[in-house]
Amino acid sequence: MTKSLSQEDLRKMVSRHLPIRRSSRPFRIHTDTTDFFRVEYGDIVVLGEKPYLIHHDAKEGRFGLEDEVKFWVKRATDLKNGSKKIIKLVFHEKFMSSIGGIKYECFRSPKKEARILDLASEHKNFMHGYSIEDDSGNLVRVLDFIYGKSVHSYIKNINLDHETYFYNQFPEILDQFMECIQAIGFLHEHGEKHGDIRRDHILMDRESGQYRWIDFDYNYRHRENIYGYDLFGLGNILVFLTGMGDVLLQDLEKQNHPGLSKLKKEDVNIVFNNRVANLKKIYPYIPESLNYVLMHFSKGANWFYENTAQLLEDLEKFKNA
Repeated sequence: MTKSLSQEDLRKMVSRHLPIRRSSRPFRIHTDTTDFFRVEYGDIVVLGEKPYLIHHDAKEGRFGLEDEVKFWVKRATDLKNGSKKIIKLVFHEKFMSSIGGIKYECFRSPKKEARILDLASEHKNFMHGYSIEDDSGNLVRVLDFIYGKSVHSYIKNINLDHETYFYNQFPEILDQFMECIQAIGFLHEHGEKHGDIRRDHILMDRESGQYRWIDFDYNYRHRENIYGYDLFGLGNILVFLTGMGDVLLQDLEKQNHPGLSKLKKEDVNIVFNNRVANLKKIYPYIPESLNYVLMHFSKGANWFYENTAQLLEDLEKFKNA
């Protein structure tokens, strides 16, 4: 492929989909992506028989790290059809995490993400794409671009009081999120885990209207429940959605909120001890049946959900109450 593609060929392909750049610098062509720092704006990455024009590096969506560049994740254009893509190159990292006294060794696994792309290729609640090895055997993932904002961004920009939100918007949001929980259950039924469940890893696809999971290249080793890490992540998102954002102790103190005096150390989030999980003490109109679910993710919890079916069953009880 690279031998048959001349610089003029590439220039014509680019011009069909994008304004032709003024620079006369030849395109740099990569078939080996081992050193992802060398893959830069304006370069061409060839995978199999497909050339991709590289644009900018992606940025971290995690709260507080929004400007951190992810050099191994590239925005690109498929020069065969002009579609936008996200190209994830191979990057390995490891770290330890602890939830409720349970330690997890987390690490990136391109192979795991490739397996899930195959498994969920027709599932409406996951990102879609394919994996392919470059000339040096690096397992690259080529992802379809999803147009839409993250659940995190959407919730943070709602300009309503909580009670109006809870009765008018939360029911539909919860329905969509329950589909996301079912999707994670689908992975678990097939022996897979998401591995990095966060509210910025659910995109609201504005074309299909579906909530869709992205970024499942994290894996983890465990000694307890194989799916426990995913379940804690789901709980954190549920508390966030119910509260129309994080209900932080420091914000309650600034507001001199009357509910602050009712809170005990058992009422905070089991992972993030500055976030309130017992939201009924802040918003008394939250039904006990829903708060019961939230309390499974509090510091005072003495029993945790073992699978998504248990979590969904309790959420259905709340909806049908």
